[in-house]
Amino acid sequence: MNSKTGYIEKMKKAVVFCFLLFTVHCSLFTVVHAERIKDVASFSGIRENELIGYGIVAGLNGTGDKIGTYIFQPFANMLTRMGISINAADLKGKTKNIAAVIVTAKLPTMVRPGSKVDVQVSSIGDAKSLQGGTLLMTPLKGPDGNVYAVAQGSVSIGGFVAGGTGAQAIKNHPNVGSVPNGAIVEKEVPVQLNDKHRLDLLLTVQDITTAKKIADGINGSLGGSFAKAEGPSVVSIKAPDVYANRVVELMSKIELINVDVDMPARVVINERTGTVVIGENVRINPIALAHGGLTIEIKVEYEVVQPPPFAPPSAETVIVPKVEMKAEEKKAPLVEVKGATIGELVKALNVLGVTPKDLVAILQAIKTSGSLRAELVIM
Repeated sequence: MNSKTGYIEKMKKAVVFCFLLFTVHCSLFTVVHAERIKDVASFSGIRENELIGYGIVAGLNGTGDKIGTYIFQPFANMLTRMGISINAADLKGKTKNIAAVIVTAKLPTMVRPGSKVDVQVSSIGDAKSLQGGTLLMTPLKGPDGNVYAVAQGSVSIGGFVAGGTGAQAIKNHPNVGSVPNGAIVEKEVPVQLNDKHRLDLLLTVQDITTAKKIADGINGSLGGSFAKAEGPSVVSIKAPDVYANRVVELMSKIELINVDVDMPARVVINERTGTVVIGENVRINPIALAHGGLTIEIKVEYEVVQPPPFAPPSAETVIVPKVEMKAEEKKAPLVEVKGATIGELVKALNVLGVTPKDLVAILQAIKTSGSLRAELVIM
């Protein structure tokens, strides 16, 4: 009896242990799929502002622009402002050490004057390289035409151009470079966040279920009905009274809330490169799959035919093309795929030995048959 009682007690402990293990597994599974709100959405009004300007890069080692009034006239105007009178026509064909560029930068919200931002420099002429050049003072304007920053500094292209007439070596893209911290902010984009009474969260990927879960997560964290999903891409939030004039603190709290993100089943295909990305929620109905390829090889050889002996003088040696054609069809086994997860689908396609290009055609055929339970996005 004691032996039987001990056995029962051991079984009870084993069942309790398995239950606890299952509970821990489920909790870990939930944590893995939870995302912070700041990783899946952003607040409306807090964004980068595009800046652009026309500039000149000087100090090039003979790799600058050779033709075009778009570079020589502005350069002559700049020298005139410095007290040096010169005609733009006199510069054509005499200097190869300057290049016309477009300068772009991104100005974050509420960056104070005096702060520095990175700029990108792109050649717009026939310059061969911007290596070793220096960007001269360039005003950067916003869409409203106002100057928000001024850029100047040494251009870094992260590569080189070397060689002579017979050979040339090029690393990276020498016609585009950057100037780290090359622009000084002269005017900020004002946004008074603490004065706001309503906030809008913009989802990175539009999804109604995810928007509803974000709203529920915010309401649960704030202890009231303050957030509402307005659609698949917007969640509106009413600032609680306790956060009056402390909206930035509220935004920080909301960004750190974890929510379960519901991602749609989607297959993305880039036919130009053969790239295929398959989401983990993709499923397919039971199918039988076969894939084969037909290879046709055409080979042309030329034979020289000489005139026979005692041929008339008009006979000539001719070249006759000989065409050979060979057709070969690969054997394609029929593979059954049923109840497939993403791993089973990939395993079955690997058995067929398909290439990325073949995979594009296979997935399109599966979608047409109605067996692919996912959205097919073709880029």
